[in-house]
Amino acid sequence: MVLSLPDGEHRLSREAATALRDDLTAALTGRREFVRTAGEHRPDGSYVVSRRGADSAGNAKQFRDFRTITALYDRLPGRFDASAVADAAGDDAVSGSRRHLLVRHFAEHPAFDCELVAEQPLTAEKTAPDDGRDRAAAVVPTD
Repeated sequence: MVLSLPDGEHRLSREAATALRDDLTAALTGRREFVRTAGEHRPDGSYVVSRRGADSAGNAKQFRDFRTITALYDRLPGRFDASAVADAAGDDAVSGSRRHLLVRHFAEHPAFDCELVAEQPLTAEKTAPDDGRDRAAAVVPTD
C-alpha cells in the first residue's frame, strides 16, 4: 500500500497497513466515562450518550455522529434545561429522561463549554469559550 503524505509517499506492507488501520480505529472509537454519563464513539461513526453504568436502551441517546450532538448544543440558549434540549432537538426528538441525560453530558464533557448551575430544575449554563478548554481536542476519545 502507498500512503501519500505532505512529506512524500510511504510504502506500507500489508501488516503495517493493518496495524495502522487498527491504531486509527482505536484512536477514533471508544468509550469515555464521566461522573454520571458516558460517551461512546462507535466504529460506524455514531456517538452514543448513556448513563454511566446503565445497560438499557432507555438510558441512552444515539446520534449520527459527534457533529450532530455538537450542532444540538450550539442551538441551545446560553442557559438551558431539559425542556430547552427537547425544543432544540426538534425533529431529532429527545424524550423523557434522555433530556436530563444530555444536560448532564453537556456539562461533563470537555468539548462543551458549560456547567451545571442548578439541580432543581437541572439547569446548565454556557461559559466563555476561552476558559482553557480545547473543544476540538476533546472530540476524539483519549482513553
